[in-house]
Amino acid sequence: MARPAEPVDLRSDTVTRPTTAMRKAMAQAEVGDDHYGEDPSVRALEEYAADLLGHEAAVFVPSGTMGNFVALRASAQVGTEVIADTEAHIVTYEMGGLASLGGIQTRTLPGLVDTADLADVAAAIRSHSVGGDYGVGGNYSMVRTSVLAVENTAARAGGRVWAPARLDQLGDLATAAGIALHCDGARLWNAAVAGAVEPRRLAEPFTTLSVCLSKGLGAPVGSLVICDAGRVDEVRNWRRRLGGAMRQSGVLAAAGLHALHHHIERLAEDHRRAGELAALLADAAPDHVDPKQVETNMVLVKVADAGRFTRRAAEQGVLIGATGPTTLRIVTHLDVDDAGIRHAGSVLAGLLHAEPATA
Repeated sequence: MARPAEPVDLRSDTVTRPTTAMRKAMAQAEVGDDHYGEDPSVRALEEYAADLLGHEAAVFVPSGTMGNFVALRASAQVGTEVIADTEAHIVTYEMGGLASLGGIQTRTLPGLVDTADLADVAAAIRSHSVGGDYGVGGNYSMVRTSVLAVENTAARAGGRVWAPARLDQLGDLATAAGIALHCDGARLWNAAVAGAVEPRRLAEPFTTLSVCLSKGLGAPVGSLVICDAGRVDEVRNWRRRLGGAMRQSGVLAAAGLHALHHHIERLAEDHRRAGELAALLADAAPDHVDPKQVETNMVLVKVADAGRFTRRAAEQGVLIGATGPTTLRIVTHLDVDDAGIRHAGSVLAGLLHAEPATA
């Protein structure tokens, strides 16, 4: 098999480049000063996204990390806590921003996506509206929970998808406790396509969401915070504090609007390719890959030394990532076609042949 002219880049779905049609939409975008709320393309994107997800308002922000921060900070006061999964993006990959910039601590629960018992989740919420006395005499020095946060899809779990019924149950828990429910929905679009449900169905239980445009949807920059009308001003204020109030950002918003109109349904192709790649690797090295765990566009592979493996793959023109010392993460996206997947599969299968069996 001939080696592609460029490396097959499967490190993340953030490495995509705008399509020709998206670049045309960007070039033709009508713009204004978004800081003053005068960019028509930004307003069109925000209105369309809010309607698509069944909420009252949306705010365009430069990144998903900023989106999560401003959404959470709009619901969580200084000195309170956000509960999230142990492997959540907001805990693992956002540089401690909630604590260092927002004055908010995080507390983690393992298996929130599917294995954590809902009664245990409810018991973990420290809210004065639920069991408020905390025992004889009360204990109001306990930090109060402001937000329960989930991530859909769960990236470090290999792109796992939340069941809508479980999201509804968490929504009921949050409502009963008087706290907000936030979704880091960077790949909410993948979850909707994988589950064959409308995105608004997955967004329905949440107080706030952050959804990404620059991952699987292929826009060059940007995320959206989705919220109710009562929080949108606070979201915008926090965006401004962090330097995220942009000017003629309609050029970027046009890319996001094009992505929402044209790139959601095609995510099924990424899911198919991830499944095919996982099956190919499992045929070659069944101890290292479980195709049944592939739900969206991510494949997890267990190896003895992830760093060494990624370097050897790169030498043969295949770029992949590592999420731990012995775990590889391979991510399909719109810039890698079937030929690229076949080449990557051939290279990776060959390398896996030399790997010791995993426990």
